[in-house]
Amino acid sequence: MDSLTVVFDLDGTLIDTIGDLAAAVEHALGLKGFPGHGIDEYRKMVGHGIRNLVTRALPEGVSEEVIDSTLSDFVSYYTAHIDVFSRPYPGIHQLLRDLDRAGIKIAVASNKFQAGTEMLMERFFPDIPFVKILGNAPGLPLKPDPEVIRLAMEAAGSSRAVMAGDSATDIKTAHNAGIPAIAVSWGFRPKSDLGAAEAIADSVEQLHNLILEYLSADSGLNSCGRQG
Repeated sequence: MDSLTVVFDLDGTLIDTIGDLAAAVEHALGLKGFPGHGIDEYRKMVGHGIRNLVTRALPEGVSEEVIDSTLSDFVSYYTAHIDVFSRPYPGIHQLLRDLDRAGIKIAVASNKFQAGTEMLMERFFPDIPFVKILGNAPGLPLKPDPEVIRLAMEAAGSSRAVMAGDSATDIKTAHNAGIPAIAVSWGFRPKSDLGAAEAIADSVEQLHNLILEYLSADSGLNSCGRQG
């Protein structure tokens, strides 16, 4: 049987990163005297790449030069403080180990910049053999473009895949690639945003069980269509 690949989103799915993301934006805004935002506001801003995050946090109408400068300040601070508050969600590390032992291929597809994505993977999951770690890199389109799914499946040598994420963007990415989406309800988006997913996991245990169900499925998991 062809191996199954699970493509995980990062922020809000594997790791709770909102505290460090918010702190870095607040720092960059403060350097320029711009007002900050509450943590719940940042939950709505993240997920579309760091330039979009910084742009949404800045006052409307600022110049591209201000956006560029603020983004640079954000990246400098964030890379130096990337794991102050960020931690994997409880049970995630064991889940990844169990999936690997079950012969399931594991990949990460994030809209976080590539260096930051790799830093977090190395910091929190150094023993997990990800077949591919994909972030926002030059020439690679952001999710919901399905290219990240194609690259992950290619690296795994698999034609069967499922995506796990916490947002409508992750669900759309999966469907654009013709694979099923499992949404997780513990992330940055409300559960009401996740209805288009084939399944919603309210716990890591449920996510594990759903992935194992897909592993044993006889159909509906290839790259040509969603599960019926």
